[in-house]
Amino acid sequence: MNDNIRKILKQISALEAELDTAIAEQESRVRYRIEGKRVVFESAIREAHRKLKPKMNFLVWFFTVRPKNFLTMPVIYGMLVPLALLDLCISFYQLTCFPIYGIARVKRSNYILVDRQYLAYLNIIEKADCIYCGYAVGMIAYASEILARTEQYFCPIKHARKMLGAHARYARFLGYGEADNFHEKLEEFRSDLAREARQEGKLNDANKTSR
Repeated sequence: MNDNIRKILKQISALEAELDTAIAEQESRVRYRIEGKRVVFESAIREAHRKLKPKMNFLVWFFTVRPKNFLTMPVIYGMLVPLALLDLCISFYQLTCFPIYGIARVKRSNYILVDRQYLAYLNIIEKADCIYCGYAVGMIAYASEILARTEQYFCPIKHARKMLGAHARYARFLGYGEADNFHEKLEEFRSDLAREARQEGKLNDANKTSR
């Protein structure tokens, strides 16, 4: 990786940190706090949300939904079966293999977030839809990070063509056809993964001590 790419990656990291700060400021203006796994709004905001909830009878609301949404619902929710199977398989994979490779396990709770059901302006069907989307999208992100760490361990090489939706680790991979000292560089990528695992282990130990 040349110096120019390193410089750009540092700029991206700085912008991501700036974005996180801006999002945190916006969230503070919405006035909510997180208590364990629950999101709690201030009483005034919670009451305002209840007032924003549609006043119509639920049965009336039911008939305002586009028919195509109902027609495709069995297909959409049917995806829960393969998603749950992927969840089980990918979790078993990292549980058994990552300790052998020296790779830190991906925390499922960092990716699968289910909290939109606490929004008072949603009805029960909308809350169910939000729970589904939170699980499905988070599940794919969780699996993607597991596979990204696997790719870094075995094959940290970019593709010849531009790939859309590449994971965050991909930008640091070796260029396609960058053959010089490949195996030495491969070991460096693996060392980085091992370093991440050690750092996460220390962090977990520190959290246990502070409890």
